[in-house]
Parts: sequence; C-alpha cells; structure tokens
Amino acid sequence: MARPTSRVLTLLELLQSGGIRTMAELADRLGVDGRTVRRYVDHLVDLDIPVEAVRGRYGGYRLAPGYRLPPLMLNDDEALAVLLGLVAGRRTGLLTATETAGETAAAKIRRALPERLARRLDAVMESLAFTDPPGALATPETGVLLAIADAVRHRRPISIRYTTRDGRRSERTLHPYGIVTHSGRWYVTGTDPEIGQDRTFRLDRIADARPLPGSFEPPAGLDPAQRVLSGLAKAAYRHEVTLRIHGTVEQIRTRLPASVASVEGPAAAEGDPHTERWLHVELRAERLDWLPPVLASLDRPFVIERPDELRDLVIALADRLTASARQA
Repeated sequence: MARPTSRVLTLLELLQSGGIRTMAELADRLGVDGRTVRRYVDHLVDLDIPVEAVRGRYGGYRLAPGYRLPPLMLNDDEALAVLLGLVAGRRTGLLTATETAGETAAAKIRRALPERLARRLDAVMESLAFTDPPGALATPETGVLLAIADAVRHRRPISIRYTTRDGRRSERTLHPYGIVTHSGRWYVTGTDPEIGQDRTFRLDRIADARPLPGSFEPPAGLDPAQRVLSGLAKAAYRHEVTLRIHGTVEQIRTRLPASVASVEGPAAAEGDPHTERWLHVELRAERLDWLPPVLASLDRPFVIERPDELRDLVIALADRLTASARQA
C-alpha cells in the first residue's frame, strides 16, 4: 500500500505534467477519495508550491503558470552527506514534530538524482546498520522552532505557552539567548525578565511562541550550551546529593558530566587543573540507585555528605561486590 508521502509526490508529478487535472482524475490516479485529494493539495500549498483550484464544470487543480521546481545539482559526496544527515537527524531527535519531514525530503532528493547515483545511494542506505536503536525522542513543532530562532537572531522578546513536567501550563515572557540540542532534546535558554532569572525550557513542551515588541542585549561572553548543562544539573528533583571527591575535574567529569553534576573547588578556578585535590560535587536526582555504581567506577576517594540513604546504598553495593569476589 502506498504511503501518503508517496501519493503527495505523485500528485505533484501529475500537476507538473501541465494542464488542469480534475478531481475525479486525481482521485482515480492516487486511489483515494476527493477529500483526501484536497488534503494532499493542502500539503503542497504548505510547502509553498502554488497549486491553483480551477472552478467550473471542467475544473480541478493545476500549478500556477510559469512555476517550475528548481533543479537539484548534487555530486556523489553532497548527495550522500544530505541523506546521511537526514538519517542521523531522525535517529538523534534533530527533527521537527512533522514525523514525515525527513522521509519526504529524502524522497524528493532521491527522485531528483540521476538514476546511477540514486541506485548507489540506495545500496548505502540499505546496507547501513546502527549499534544503538533509535529512541522515542521528543521533538519541537516547526513553527515554534522557527519563531524562537528568529527571536534569538534579532534579539527580540517572545511570549511562550509552556507545559511543565507535572502538567502545569503557563504563559511566560523570555529573552532567548540560544537554542541547544542535548541528548536528543531541544532546549531554549534565556532570561525571564519578569523575575530576572535565567531559565531553560524544553522546546517540545512549548505550544506557541509569539514575538513581542522591543529588543534586548544578551550578556557578554554568553555560552548557551553551558547554560543548558548547568541548568539541567541544578534542576529540581527528589534527592539533593552533596559529595566531596578527591581527584581532578577531568576525572570526575568522565562519570558525572556537566549536565548531571556541578563541580566546585580550587582546581576548577586556580592552580594546576591536573593536580588531584578534594572537590565539592553537587547533583540532583529522582532516584539514587544508579549513583553507587558510578561512584565505584570513578575509583577515587569520596565522602558522602548527604543524603544518608545514598551512604546505605553504597555500603550495600560494596557488600555485594565483596561477597561475589570471595566466591570460588
């Protein structure tokens, strides 16, 4: 059974052949009803393809006079780079909420390529395998992403409708500094001028983004990616964990990245960064059971300041490891 995407492309090909195509003809060629044909036409219009409706006894649809799709000129390396980029985007969450966007883009590129090159690229795509399965990633709406990106570029305030993790909805004003992707999710970081605090929001939880009058000036030396990582490490979760770990920042970051924990101490600001010393580590977590194996894998001296529950979990893990090691 043909997919809707292929039928929309077939509709475009029929219209490109010239003349007026009646509703009955299009429905028959596509194997759908008239209502579905109208929906496919709306898809083409959303892509800025000027499809005109012609009324009357012999009416139907046609492309606007003089309109031609631009030619697509790609060499082997360029075509492979584009298709692999679409595959990678689909697997890593770098997509919009339109699930078929990558599929339709790949289909258009495939149809525009010379048959020799298209067959060779098909062979690459069919033989390609991945060690990690694709996850169920949250993706933003296209309109929201474009509106926020425009506000970042022109330094304009925006109003967003946001839904929090626990389902609470609100409308907020934001001075957006940048858009960041991390672990398959999209974030926007900026300042809420009403409370004067830095905020980070997930784009997939934003239902609407509208530009507001005025402008703002972002802070000097701004690093949006670092702001997002710091915000994630300080997000409100069930447990607040405080540790002291003897080592370097680099050693600690191998198991506790910036998106998980904050690391403070002399080595982070002065002296030789490769010198081991006691560093203050803070993190927040919804569960604690994953932390004992992480601390063990660090293989560095550490002290648990809080919570006591974590200390008990570490002792239990140590007992299990000891019992396993003594077995013949």
